[in-house]
Amino acid sequence: MSEWTRYLKRTVLFGGLGLFCFFAAAPFLIMLINTFKQDADLYRPQNNPFIYNFPPTLENLHLLFLNTNYPVFVRNSLIVGVLVVLITLVVAIPAAYSLARLAGRWGEQAGIAIFLVYLVPPTLLFIPMFRMVTAVNLNDSLWSLVMVYPTISIPFSTWLLMGFFKSIPRDLEEAAMVDGYSRLMSFIKVVMPLSLSGVVAVIVFTFTLTLHEFIYALTFISSSSNRTISVGVPVELIRGDVFFWQSLLAAAVLVAIPVSVIYVFFLDRIVAGFTMGAVKG
Repeated sequence: MSEWTRYLKRTVLFGGLGLFCFFAAAPFLIMLINTFKQDADLYRPQNNPFIYNFPPTLENLHLLFLNTNYPVFVRNSLIVGVLVVLITLVVAIPAAYSLARLAGRWGEQAGIAIFLVYLVPPTLLFIPMFRMVTAVNLNDSLWSLVMVYPTISIPFSTWLLMGFFKSIPRDLEEAAMVDGYSRLMSFIKVVMPLSLSGVVAVIVFTFTLTLHEFIYALTFISSSSNRTISVGVPVELIRGDVFFWQSLLAAAVLVAIPVSVIYVFFLDRIVAGFTMGAVKG
């Protein structure tokens, strides 16, 4: 292969990769730019969407933070997310280990049956869920979301972690027990460190789920002080037929940035978690 051919192939490869990256990043770039645009700049089709045709403004952020309960929405989302992650880990880890190691032949079938629960859409379940929430007097409370969200996160997390636990050779646990560890200690000292990628994938999946879930949050929560980001932002920034687009985009950007940073730092573990769980489960 000549040097010219090699150079041409690399140019095509990196050129195509650059176009793909721009295509993927362009919506987020436009969101960030439009956050600081004036209405006169945003609503003129002739204007270039990637530049400021008029001076940028902070009025959109002022509207978001001072004229809505956005800081309260963020706090509520963090509270619900952390609690749901903890509940999911406490239930899914022992359930997955039991099905992978202690359940015998029917463990895999039970894991698949549990995963099928995850596939049931919330649009079919929010009415019976609402009746259950009302029966225990948790309507219009963050605890209603803390109670309901694990019904979505636990089935998938259990199935995912089952694949990780199955991928770990039993010989490692047996060797640890021969050295004097109990099954519980061998699980903590041997299995859990090797399953860290799966645990990270579960944490990121569960927390992201609580951020973007809409149906249950809209059904169970009615007061502004208890709303999460996914419901509070569109409810307060879409008033009749008036859309405060810049403030809506600002709210989305402020949530997307920390989530993106988490994905970047834990990308390898997240990919390993989902792929190994899918193959071995």
